[in-house]
Amino acid sequence: MTYLIAADLPTAPAGERFRAALSRPGILQMPGAHNGQAALQAKAAGFEALYLSGAAMTASMGIPDLGMITVDEVCFFVRQIARATGLPLLVDGDTGYGEALNVMHMVRSFEDAGAGAVHIEDQLLPKKCGHLNDKKIADAHDMAAKIAAAARARRHLFIIARTDAAASEGMDGAVARAKLYLEAGADAIFPEALNTEDMFREFARRVPGVTLLANMTEFGRTPFYTASEFEAMGYKMVIWPVSSLRVANKAQADLYAAIRRDGGAQNMVEHMQTRAELYATIGLHAYEALDASIVQTVIPEGMPQRG
Repeated sequence: MTYLIAADLPTAPAGERFRAALSRPGILQMPGAHNGQAALQAKAAGFEALYLSGAAMTASMGIPDLGMITVDEVCFFVRQIARATGLPLLVDGDTGYGEALNVMHMVRSFEDAGAGAVHIEDQLLPKKCGHLNDKKIADAHDMAAKIAAAARARRHLFIIARTDAAASEGMDGAVARAKLYLEAGADAIFPEALNTEDMFREFARRVPGVTLLANMTEFGRTPFYTASEFEAMGYKMVIWPVSSLRVANKAQADLYAAIRRDGGAQNMVEHMQTRAELYATIGLHAYEALDASIVQTVIPEGMPQRG
């Protein structure tokens, strides 16, 4: 149940709950949830942890993923997802929103908002999606300083260092950076935009005993692999960062086209979440029960017919 139902509020810090989920057998599967409603639907499907993608956040705001948003804007999304679900949430921290002191501010802000984990990447601004070309990579020691700052600032947050270096520095460069970031205090490594099974396996082999995250985004450089296949390659976490937004956006585009074409949404009703389904997902009646002065809503049965 949602955050106003006190009996169901988690008591352990989010970072501890993220570590607990990660410690269970098998690979930790984290679908992207771009808002509170998507997060509730992912929880209802049985997921035990979630991911908040910077690309999905910015796209939902109508802007590109170029490092334009602020810590406070991200915290708005973190709070709604954490409050709605109580699930441990991994948050995309982009490049840390600045240098060491900015990273420390980000870590504390994300913790206060309810995040359980964050990943920070070694790109330079303006950063871009890890599966695009011509990424500008930061000096490895500058990135290590950010990881050290994050580790120093955190109270419980799980810290993942993402390296985008495979495309420009090869596997040797990506592995060397991963080892440096681990020495600086990272809890896990996220090697971005690996594009073959051999690359995934080689990276895991060359950093033995390290907790690794795999990214299964669509329309990128990585072929489709299942969670179990990533686990067999040596990975402990997998994200599907923008999948929920892609599906929602496609459905919305179809809806608007239908309204424009048909003069209304009457031909799209079968594709809609019903009022009853929406209220069940957001727990409307449980909220109403908190205040005896609120009369329980009666859901209309079907739709009225035109005379």
